[in-house]
Amino acid sequence: MLIALTGGIGSGKSTVARRWVELGATEIDADLLAREVVNPGSIGLQKVVEAFGSSVLAADGSLNRSALAQLVFTSDSNRKKLEAILHPLIQDLALERVADLSGVVVYTIPLFVESNSKLKFDKVVAISCDEAVRVQRLVQNRGMTESEARSRVAAQATDQQREAVADLVIDSNCSLEELLQRADAAFKNFEESK
Repeated sequence: MLIALTGGIGSGKSTVARRWVELGATEIDADLLAREVVNPGSIGLQKVVEAFGSSVLAADGSLNRSALAQLVFTSDSNRKKLEAILHPLIQDLALERVADLSGVVVYTIPLFVESNSKLKFDKVVAISCDEAVRVQRLVQNRGMTESEARSRVAAQATDQQREAVADLVIDSNCSLEELLQRADAAFKNFEESK
């Protein structure tokens, strides 16, 4: 069973994914694939440099993520340009990774709505959380400024857009304990419907 797990930055989707892995799922994380497709020497990194210039490179030739983030999170056109480069590469890698897996496979994909994934999912689960809570989590847990957190949240689809394509919505405006209970209940349903 292939499950798409989506939710905005700071929504709690990583917590849910970790819990499902503890319960026996295999996780593929689109954010990790996104890093992999821009490794030094990759076609992805080459395309990013062609699109944005060598200022996005670190001294060692790797991608300078903070320099790239400043370009893409302050400009819709730059963000869309980057997504057009990376999404097809990430999707191809994801297709490769899921091909030989069985059991419950969770594909954690923050930009599910934006990416038009080629994968065929059995279920789509959206984690929803108030924007103010997400911003607070990003400031407290990731050391972002409030302005940085708000621009990251604004650059993604809304909860309503994710909920519209979801088979199941998990509300994460709750304690960690409650969120884990909700994750457990959802996973039990997946196991029962296999």
